[in-house]
Amino acid sequence: MNDSPEREPITQTQTSPGMGQSFLRLEDEALLTGQAQFLDDVPMDGVLHACFVRSPHAHARIRSIDLSAARALPGVHGVFAAQDLLGELTHWRMPLGFAFAVLPENTVPFVLARDEVAFVGEAIAVVVAQSRHLAEDAAALVTIDFEVLPGISDVRRALEADAPLVRTELESNVLQHYTLAYGEVDAAFEGADIIIEESFSAHRGCAHPIEGRGVLARLDAAGNEMTVWSSTQMAHELHYTLALMLGHREDQLRVITPDVGGGFGAKFMIYPEEIVIPAVARLLRRPVKWVEDRRENFLTSIQERDQFWTMSLAADKDGHIRGLRGHFIHDHGAYTPQGTNVPYNAASSMTGPYKVPAFSLTADVVYTNKVPVATVRGAGYPQAAFVMDRLMDRLAQQTGMDSIRCRELNLIPASKIPYTKPLKSRAGVPLVIDSGDFPRMQAMAEDAMDRDGFEQRRQDSLAQGRYRGQSLANAVKPTGRGPYESATVKIFPSGRIAVFTGALAMGQGIKTSLAQLCAAYFGVDPGGVDVHAGDTRHIGFGMGGFASRQSLMAGTAVEQASTQLRQKVLQTAATVLKVPESTLDIAFGIVSSSASPETVSLARLAMLLKGVPGYSLPIKTDPGLECTAHFHCDEQAYAGSTHACEVEVDATTGAIEIKRYLAVQDCGNLINPMIVEGQVVGGVVHGLGNALFEHMAYDAEGQPLSTTCAEYLLPTAPEVPDIDVLFCPSPTRLNPLGVKGVGECSTIAVAAAVISAVEHALAPLNVRINEFPLSPMRLLELIDQATQKHNKTGTLP
Repeated sequence: MNDSPEREPITQTQTSPGMGQSFLRLEDEALLTGQAQFLDDVPMDGVLHACFVRSPHAHARIRSIDLSAARALPGVHGVFAAQDLLGELTHWRMPLGFAFAVLPENTVPFVLARDEVAFVGEAIAVVVAQSRHLAEDAAALVTIDFEVLPGISDVRRALEADAPLVRTELESNVLQHYTLAYGEVDAAFEGADIIIEESFSAHRGCAHPIEGRGVLARLDAAGNEMTVWSSTQMAHELHYTLALMLGHREDQLRVITPDVGGGFGAKFMIYPEEIVIPAVARLLRRPVKWVEDRRENFLTSIQERDQFWTMSLAADKDGHIRGLRGHFIHDHGAYTPQGTNVPYNAASSMTGPYKVPAFSLTADVVYTNKVPVATVRGAGYPQAAFVMDRLMDRLAQQTGMDSIRCRELNLIPASKIPYTKPLKSRAGVPLVIDSGDFPRMQAMAEDAMDRDGFEQRRQDSLAQGRYRGQSLANAVKPTGRGPYESATVKIFPSGRIAVFTGALAMGQGIKTSLAQLCAAYFGVDPGGVDVHAGDTRHIGFGMGGFASRQSLMAGTAVEQASTQLRQKVLQTAATVLKVPESTLDIAFGIVSSSASPETVSLARLAMLLKGVPGYSLPIKTDPGLECTAHFHCDEQAYAGSTHACEVEVDATTGAIEIKRYLAVQDCGNLINPMIVEGQVVGGVVHGLGNALFEHMAYDAEGQPLSTTCAEYLLPTAPEVPDIDVLFCPSPTRLNPLGVKGVGECSTIAVAAAVISAVEHALAPLNVRINEFPLSPMRLLELIDQATQKHNKTGTLP
């Protein structure tokens, strides 16, 4: 690849005055100066600290629980098992998050386990004390009599007929079995010149935000009003769930999300701890706080992956795909806290940006005695993209084609966009790729890869005893999940402008982007707009942060509310200044007219619309300078990418060094290009962790083996290369801004691109890689297997 690829200019349609400018992030000053307020920083007098008593076993019956010694410890204010919360909870089990699919009632986790535990770390009791260390000391004194039962770690074993049940209340370890299909797949295979059969796997990983989960709850005894602070991606969903589970009046309940140190999907659900802490705070009439430590994060925060695929691809001899069919097993963990969207996403997105005339994929969603599975950044799409692009490499090898030309041959052409796949989303909505130019993205990546210079670089690496390879991969993902997002824009009599939104900030710069969109309508700098997100008191409805949705959904809501409010400002100013509305403009918070030297400030207009007793408002309107918009959109805008990777591999140690990484992204029009590029880089780094480092290991019985960052490796600065980002915008028509999501999209193609490049480097050794993550030790095993095969068959040169 070129050391400094020539960057194409970003070409996008200018749909809003606030689009396309790289303002510095408003969030950063507080973060860099230590003024940000995360959950553990919220000041609170008299706060008590909680520690959970968790199961040390992957599967066991609870015969008895003795809390007496813990309760007797000085400084302990309460110790609670499930039965102690009788009267505080309306249900013993958690509600199913996004309960649109029909699932068994016994699939959801308990608030606190009563009779049986099904994974290491499952909460059984909670201790509340003067300090965290006292609470931990008391938790160690809780005595539980367990009857240890067989545990299952390997999802393939759980699927076998003689496997013990993951929970004794289950009738089967299989939660779901279904097939997604279209076209005449059997006929496609019967007439095929080429049939490829391969197996693939993707191991478990975690989200690991730098800030773990946490909850703080306080009851105002005088008014019975409860305030709950939570490091969550879903403030309004938590508000609803607390009202349901605690029987607390909605109007006497407020949920606040302070600064969030990352989510990546781990905080995109409601956990039992978020119910227990407010329950005991109400019971004790004292503020109670729990902050997850890193070990708890390993043991209890949701994880993703552990999938095993067996796939067959049929093609003509010229490389055109005819059909795709297969089966995959998805490890779902011990419970279902939030639906089964991860395996469905993987199944329904399998074909990616490629033309596949016939398709059939059977899925088994299976319980194991491990942490429950839900969405981590990418939410099933990276696994499917990995399998599909590995199959594309196999097809290229079978036909003798160049791997890039093979992909190009099968990409959906721009002339076929919008492209409807004959499948539906889990909500029953047709899968329509609404926009994009996949061949152009791949061509941009190929141009920047410097394929002409690769052979010389390969020879240079060989001279140093290392192998060099390069490859690319394609991906596409729906973004902007609806059905709506809310925003209120308000100008105060002080002249300050505020945005209140149901979206949620968690480090991705959403406050800057929303301020930027709003500020342009009132002629002020984005720093003149205060953005309030994640507070249920400020706005009644909101969906939160997930599914690469916030710039699309919340951004459009802010755009609509700002447009309406600007119109109200101009109408009022025209009356006050006695000039035609068409002569007005707003700059620096001042409304001026080309027909008059007189001006009026936004602050003055807001004061006038506040009203004076006995006097009419300047215009016939509702009081105040305030407008609210709810942007509705059920369809999703598809964002695409092509990623290219070049690696150097040491076959004697298994070390892999990424020499260059390039991401070509289509995220529609860009609000703030600098922030978008940062999101892309972050997504790539997350994907590199998935591809080469992160492995959440368990033993055969379900005991976790990776419970610190010494055993579970994350990419750090020395392992991360410079990442070049190119944009190829294809604006969507599904929202007036033409924007698409970006937060997850740059993660999806990474594992496919990296593993393909490693395999290309080791082509002289005939190594085949159908799995991730790929550790040095595992790579040495694969090299050894290829060598042994050569010794038996003589297939290597």
